[in-house]
Amino acid sequence: MTGGGSGTGIAALINGSTDICEASRPMKDKEKEDVQAKRGSPAIETKVALDALAVYVNDKNPITEISIPMLAKIYLGEVKDWKEVGGKPHAIILYGRENNSGTYGYFKEHVLANKDFAPATQTLAGTSAVANAVKGDVYGIGYGGIAYLEGIKALNVKKEDTMPAVMPKLETAQDGTYPISRFLYFYTAGEPAGAIKKFIDWTKGQDGQKVVGDVGYYPLPKP
Repeated sequence: MTGGGSGTGIAALINGSTDICEASRPMKDKEKEDVQAKRGSPAIETKVALDALAVYVNDKNPITEISIPMLAKIYLGEVKDWKEVGGKPHAIILYGRENNSGTYGYFKEHVLANKDFAPATQTLAGTSAVANAVKGDVYGIGYGGIAYLEGIKALNVKKEDTMPAVMPKLETAQDGTYPISRFLYFYTAGEPAGAIKKFIDWTKGQDGQKVVGDVGYYPLPKP
């Protein structure tokens, strides 16, 4: 088992070096076409968990909430100082993911409206690296899965400046009120069979969904 971001796993599925890949974003149409062309089977998507994409700040940062428009301005480099968002005067230090990450792609699409990140954004390989960077940087900000909150805090998020801020948690992810929640996926080339099917069935079942919650993500909504 290897990591590297959603794009890495999907590429491995396309070229046949893995039987199953995980992704924190839906597979693109071109990727699905490549799976069909190279593997001779369609890409099969299975939703396995929910994630609230959290906005991380250091525990010592006094701010508790942020709006998506303001978050976009920060990561586009238009707002550069914490004093502009209610914090102590200091340059905002930006941390983010590398561009083959599904989390990077989701954030770019849903927060930045597909505009480019500010050049000052420090790209790190893996969400744990982003969380650790923010943990060690009083003036840092980052983003990633809700499961990585040890030693840092997640801001409540407002969809618009005039709307109430929503805490990232199970209920708000499941009912869609947290504005940047998303599904997490497994992908296979063709319908899963054998050990892969057993693994997927277990993940979607009671025991697997308990593990999803135990590690900090959210179980799928009940049908």
